[in-house]
Amino acid sequence: MYQYSPEDQCLVNERVAQFRDQTERFLAGTLSEDEFRPLRLMNGLYIQRHAPMLRVAVPYGLLSSEQMRMLAHISRKYDRRYGHLTTRQNMQFNWLALKDVPDVLADLATVEMHSIQTSGNCIRNTSSDQLAGVAKDELEDPRPYCEMIRQWSTLHPEFSFLPRKFKIAVSGSENDRAATQVHDIGIQLVEHAETKQVGFKILVGGGLGRTPVIGKVIKDYLPKKYLLSYLEAILRIYNLAGRRDNKYKARIKILVNSLGIEEFTRLVEEEWLHLREGSLMIEDASINEMQKYFQPFDYAKYRDESSASSLAEKLEASPAFAIWYRQNTQEHKIPGYRVVTISVKAPEEAPGDMTDAQMDGVAQLADDYSFSRMRVTHEQNLVLADVPEHKLHALWKGLLSFDLATPNVGTLTDMICCPGLDFCSLANASSIPIARQINDQFDDLDYLYDIGEIKVKMSGCMNACGHHHVGHIGILGVDKKGEEWYQITIGGSAEEDAALGKIIGPSVAKENVAETIATLLTTYVDLREEQETFLQSVRRLGVAPFKEAVYG
Repeated sequence: MYQYSPEDQCLVNERVAQFRDQTERFLAGTLSEDEFRPLRLMNGLYIQRHAPMLRVAVPYGLLSSEQMRMLAHISRKYDRRYGHLTTRQNMQFNWLALKDVPDVLADLATVEMHSIQTSGNCIRNTSSDQLAGVAKDELEDPRPYCEMIRQWSTLHPEFSFLPRKFKIAVSGSENDRAATQVHDIGIQLVEHAETKQVGFKILVGGGLGRTPVIGKVIKDYLPKKYLLSYLEAILRIYNLAGRRDNKYKARIKILVNSLGIEEFTRLVEEEWLHLREGSLMIEDASINEMQKYFQPFDYAKYRDESSASSLAEKLEASPAFAIWYRQNTQEHKIPGYRVVTISVKAPEEAPGDMTDAQMDGVAQLADDYSFSRMRVTHEQNLVLADVPEHKLHALWKGLLSFDLATPNVGTLTDMICCPGLDFCSLANASSIPIARQINDQFDDLDYLYDIGEIKVKMSGCMNACGHHHVGHIGILGVDKKGEEWYQITIGGSAEEDAALGKIIGPSVAKENVAETIATLLTTYVDLREEQETFLQSVRRLGVAPFKEAVYG
C-alpha cells in the first residue's frame, strides 16, 4: 500500500488549513456562496437535499484497517453513524454540519486520507479492479500505475477546471472488473503481440449519464514510459476543445463523437509529439520504486498445510457456511488463500450503507484475517483479498455478528443503488425504497441461486451514479408530473463485453418495479437454454419476448 511521503502529508495538511480558512470566511459572511462553491467542490463537499455531503477519496479502492477505523470515528462523531460506499470506490458521509467539515478533513489527514478532487470539474479518483494483485487472470498489478496517475493528476494546475468531471479506470486483466469501457479514459494492461512487453491499451470517450457511450480505442499499445504523457495529451485536447457552454454536452465523449475518433486521435497524437520525450516520461526505475509499495504479503507465514482438510470438514458440518463460501469467496492466485467479498447488501439496509460498528468490525477482521487491508468495490461491497483458508470459518462467524455475511454476491439482490431522492438534490426519484421493494419480493435465496448471476443497477436520475445503463437489469427513476416512475432496461454490461441495455417499454409505476422484474425473470426461466445466464438469454432472444411478457 502506498505510504505518504513528507511532501504528500504537507500538501494534505496545508489543504486542510486552507479550507478551514475558506469555511470560516464563508460562515462569517465575507465569502459569498458563488465564491465558496468552487472551493468546497474542490474539497469534495456537496450541498445535498438535507445536509452537506462529503465524499472521501479511497484511491483505487484500497484501505487500511487504521483508515477504516477513522471512517467509523467520523461517522460517529460528525455524522449519523453511517457511511455510504460509492461506485467510484469512495465513501460518502451524508449528514455533516458545514462547520465541522474542516475538522473532518483534519482527522482524515492523520491517516493519509483526504477528499481532494472527489467532486468538481477535475480528474476524479482513479478506480481499478478490486482483485488487483491477487487475481489469477491478471497480467500485472495495475495499482502502481493508478498511484502514478493519482500523483500526476492531484492539483494539476492545467486540469483543475476542466469542461466537466473526468474519470479514469485501470485494469490489469482481460476480464474487465474495473468497467474501463465506460470511463472518460479506460486503461487496460496488455502484452505486445511481437515483443511480449507489457504496456497499455487506451480507450477514450466512454461514460454514462444522459448520453451513455462505450469508449473507443485510441491506442492499441502504448509503452509504459509514455503513460502520463499520453494522458496529458488527451486531457489537453479535451481541455481546449471541450464545450463549456452546455454542461450536458461538456464531457469528453461528446467531443470524441463530434470530431470522430480518427480526428480526435490525430489531434492527440500531434499534441503528444511535443510531450512524449519530456519530463513526463516514466523511467523503469520509477516504475520499480512504485511497485515496491505493492509487493505480495508473506503468504507462507500464515499457510496451514492442513487447511484444505480443515476447510472441507467445516464446509461439511455447516451448510450455511458452505453457501456463504460458494457465493462470497473466490480463488486466490496463492494456494491456501481465498478472496472474500463482504456483502454490504443486507436486505434491511440501503445497498452500500455501513454503520460505524460495521466499519470498526471490518477493520478488526482485516487485522485478524487479511493483513490489515481491504478494498472497496465499484459494486458497493468490500473485499478482504488475502484470507487464509483455515481462517475462513472464523471470519464468517465474525461477519455474521456484524450482519455482513449475506450470501448474495452476484445475485439479484447484490444490486448497485445510488442514494436517490432520499439524499441527493439532483435525483428525480427514489432508489433506496425500490431496493427494499426488490429485497422484499426476492427473499428466497434458493430461487436467486437458481436464477444465477444478475447485475441489477439503479439510478435516481439521468446522471447514472448507479450505472443503470450497464446493468443486466437497469432501473432509472424518472419524474412524471410529480410522480415517481421507473424505466427498465435489459442486456447491459460493464465488463469486457460492455454494452448498453435496451429499454423494454414505457416506464412502470413505483409500486410495480419488483413485480416487473419478477415477470422478466419468469420469462427468462421459461425461455433459457441449459446453463444460459440471464444476460446470454437476452442477447440471444432480444428484447421482444420480455417486452411482450411485461406489457402484453
